[in-house]
Amino acid sequence: MEGLRKKAVVAMSGGLDSSVTALLLQKAGYQVIGLTAKMVDSQPAMDVIENAKRVADKLGIELFVFDAVKIFQEKIIDYFVDSYKKGLTPNPCIMCNQFVKWGVLFDYAFDELEADVFATGHYADIRKDGNLFKLYPAKDEHKDQLYFLYRLSQKQLSKTVFPLFNYSKDEVRKIAIEYDLPPKDSKESQDICFIQKPMTAKKFLSENLGENKGDFIDVLTGKKWGEHQGCYQYTIGQRKGIGIAAPYPLYVIDIDAERNIVYVGRDEDNFRKTLKLVDLNLTYPLEKHEFDAWVKIRYNMPHKKAHIRLLGDFADVEFYEPVNSITNGQSGVIYDFDDKHLIGGGFVKRI
Repeated sequence: MEGLRKKAVVAMSGGLDSSVTALLLQKAGYQVIGLTAKMVDSQPAMDVIENAKRVADKLGIELFVFDAVKIFQEKIIDYFVDSYKKGLTPNPCIMCNQFVKWGVLFDYAFDELEADVFATGHYADIRKDGNLFKLYPAKDEHKDQLYFLYRLSQKQLSKTVFPLFNYSKDEVRKIAIEYDLPPKDSKESQDICFIQKPMTAKKFLSENLGENKGDFIDVLTGKKWGEHQGCYQYTIGQRKGIGIAAPYPLYVIDIDAERNIVYVGRDEDNFRKTLKLVDLNLTYPLEKHEFDAWVKIRYNMPHKKAHIRLLGDFADVEFYEPVNSITNGQSGVIYDFDDKHLIGGGFVKRI
């Protein structure tokens, strides 16, 4: 990772990971420039910029601020709200990576700041295999960030570096303490950066979509269990917050957004073996179109063995064992069966 005065533009949030990323690149000889996106018009967004400025001042580097409010609203916030309105469960971080970090920021880094490489604080390992670039898991097995990176292209991977791939989170924190970086005591960032406490996702959606009374229906018997205030407040597999007194725990099994029905049932009703992945993106071209692989349909789940059939811009996935809570709109990500490098992924569609 010797820089030899190459120019590295680092996407900086003022947080621990991106700050140590900038430091490591600087120590490796790169000319480091910070680039921070203003995502929304709010005080927390200004705090992010101020935090990034403090880190840049500590490192003695330039920091540029890119106004991404318009594209963030359109591609992430509107997508988030529209997905729930359609009965889907979205992945805002994945879309932010595609349209903001490796979208407008990536383009600005090379077109305007004349970067040689673009860097972020993700925990992932980019390796060159012949003429291809492949993403491998990082050293820290608890930080599988490949899940959030499956929409990156070969061009983007060829110009990206992830300096943290060989570090654990604890090691990164120790580096920040050693060099007295401002975010050395910072906590993990929130899952949904544009929804700040005390606001919750449920309240945020209620404010944007309003109340819309509908029925809870038993998925097996058709029995009406009660009423809800909008199907967008629920996601498949959910147990808490249903608010129905029943002789056994009820889970959300399916959502019919057009009819505003939330189907509920027992935990065992939530297991399936097949799904489609639509809007498929492969990280690199594949010669084979049918193979076994590991698949994750949520970030925080273990890899599950599945058989994959690639069919153009979508894929059929059949798990060897039933998995629970296959959720429309979530991302299904495919990993190589032998070494778990990233193959690609798409959006889950139940069949």
